[in-house]
Amino acid sequence: MSADSQKKQKKFCDKQEFQYPMLCDEEKETLRAYSVWGKKKFMGREYDGIFRNTYVIDENGLIEKVYKKINVKTHALDILAEI
Repeated sequence: MSADSQKKQKKFCDKQEFQYPMLCDEEKETLRAYSVWGKKKFMGREYDGIFRNTYVIDENGLIEKVYKKINVKTHALDILAEI
């Protein structure tokens, strides 16, 4: 999920050639509900941004597992190895 506009998200997905839809939340309602929007720091600068977390949600809509502080380069393979 992204805080970007639908137009910006579509452009990103097209460029990356994603074969699946991605969600956007410009108002940040869902991002805040999942506690993934907040203050971050980078190179001494503080800003609002998204925390890279993954939520595994079961068929009943219940959160089964939460992955925090993920390594974006290996995360997909890490999850596949676990299931």
